[in-house]
Amino acid sequence: MTNTRETGFVNAITAAGVTYSITRACTAGSLLECSCEKGAPKPRRGRESVTLPPSQVPTERWQWGGCSDNVRFGLKKSREFMDSRYRKRSDIKTLIKLHNHNAGRLAVKNNMKMECKCHGLSGSCTLRTCWWRMPTFREVGDRLRDRFEGAAKVIASNDGDSFMPESPSIKKPGKKDIIYSEESPDFCSANLKTGSLGTIGRQCNISSAGTDSCDQLCCRRGYKEISVRDTENCNCQFKWCCEVICETCYVKRNIQTCL
Repeated sequence: MTNTRETGFVNAITAAGVTYSITRACTAGSLLECSCEKGAPKPRRGRESVTLPPSQVPTERWQWGGCSDNVRFGLKKSREFMDSRYRKRSDIKTLIKLHNHNAGRLAVKNNMKMECKCHGLSGSCTLRTCWWRMPTFREVGDRLRDRFEGAAKVIASNDGDSFMPESPSIKKPGKKDIIYSEESPDFCSANLKTGSLGTIGRQCNISSAGTDSCDQLCCRRGYKEISVRDTENCNCQFKWCCEVICETCYVKRNIQTCL
């Protein structure tokens, strides 16, 4: 497998997904080996430690309770499942893969949120019970997408056991960054060898300035526009009881596809 930034993103989000699924299963009681975490997070050395931000340090009016997501167990099992077979190798591809795996797991661990429930007469919140929750996986994916956009290209170091930025002027990537060592292939044209289907015939958005824009998605080849007639529900009314009756309306839409 190549070591492009796309591969790095896939490795990172896969590791994040394994961590997320195992942690969620612990909380749901679906695994015999673990359950949710009770009480305050216990500081531990190493990559599995969970540190409270200063703004979230409990006071005397707080207490830990509920069912915190057991992210430590998810991190541990994710490493065992995804990293164990690569531990004795130190080639550049393995180093990059393990780094991106860990970056994906950190996208889950570092974005844990504290949720609280108030207790007291008339909602006075004289006491709060708090617990840890993982972010939504959409948030995890958004974090990793940002890392993908700023992925750093690296090369093997002279010691053979580490990597360094391709250029001395580039800052060394951190643990949360996605890294790669090979340039991405041309995804504009179909290529059976790389598995690229190209972008010919892809629907694009003429009003967008993002990656789905016709200028970017069509690789500056241009696009064609056709008009289609779609049906949709309209003039809907609620009929007692209990039914919604709608008319069928025809709407005209313009669709752009890449040349």
